[in-house]
Amino acid sequence: MGIAYKLLVFYFIISGAKAQETKTYKIRTVAFYNLENLFDTVNDSLTLDDDRTPTGKDKWTLERYGRKINNMSKVLSEIGSPDAQTSPDIIGLCELENRQVIEDLINHPNLREKDYGIIHFDSPDERGIDVALIYKKTVFLPTSFASMRLLLTNEEDFRDYTRDQLVVGGLLDGEEVHFIVNHWPSRSGGEARSKPNRIKAARLNKRIIDSISKLSPEAKIISMGDLNDDPIDDSLKKILKTKGKMADLEPSDLYNPMEMLHKKGVGSLAYRDQWNLFDQIYFTANIIHKTPDQYHFWKAGVYNPSYLIDKKGQYKGYPLRTYAGGNYIGGYSDHFPVYIHLIKAVN
Repeated sequence: MGIAYKLLVFYFIISGAKAQETKTYKIRTVAFYNLENLFDTVNDSLTLDDDRTPTGKDKWTLERYGRKINNMSKVLSEIGSPDAQTSPDIIGLCELENRQVIEDLINHPNLREKDYGIIHFDSPDERGIDVALIYKKTVFLPTSFASMRLLLTNEEDFRDYTRDQLVVGGLLDGEEVHFIVNHWPSRSGGEARSKPNRIKAARLNKRIIDSISKLSPEAKIISMGDLNDDPIDDSLKKILKTKGKMADLEPSDLYNPMEMLHKKGVGSLAYRDQWNLFDQIYFTANIIHKTPDQYHFWKAGVYNPSYLIDKKGQYKGYPLRTYAGGNYIGGYSDHFPVYIHLIKAVN
């Protein structure tokens, strides 16, 4: 059991009677955040990280790094907190350079008392950026983890190095749940030209989900990440076959609550005055079922408090990022974090 969680109390008035029935729910929050180039200040000769060094183009100093860690840890401590009253229990992360920057994050005063554990592998990405999962040790017990390689080639048939997909299985308050953390290939070169790479990423993701489901048909699987595609794009709708309406779900389907948010115009990042919802969390249909004594889906959201929004200039209304237009502004990220709440009734 976690040391910190909020109990939701719903009151149902019994028709024709004065009595009230009280139901109490425990909340667990699963979140994802693209940290926008969380690099340390040390030059790694094996990766293309030269810009993020003190002498590089970005003049990435220890002072700027320290501010970035402070900013990121503040956001992580608050995602979903209006309902849960605490930081997320499980957080997928992307665009981070190495394990050390994650250690610096979770050991910052904003997060230190939450006692997060880390699961991280180095990816072969050319810039050296990885994905990772952090989790509250009092809530989640990892029992398996693996880094699944996405093999891509470019137009010259040379290897195109990108991020792995991180797969973590374990017990969430004793309940078996599997998490997959993604950072799919970008839209560099244009959406259409780069689309085949994201289709391949979606196929890998589907193979992972199918493999887990084959070994454990009742497995609850949550996949999350910066997909560089919207919920209605082919990678989601044609490859993973995600659905956005609960009423349409079959037992083997994947439910994507971000699809409804996208239809309402909600986004997690903006580009040329257009909002996209690239940051998504989707999961197996069995997480919708309200099974006694087990967690089920309550709601999803994009965490975008006012302090994460640029208030002026060319990027007014956009996420307040660390660099904008080539200039250092000391913000947070070019993405808003996303989250889902899982709840279960408790006696």
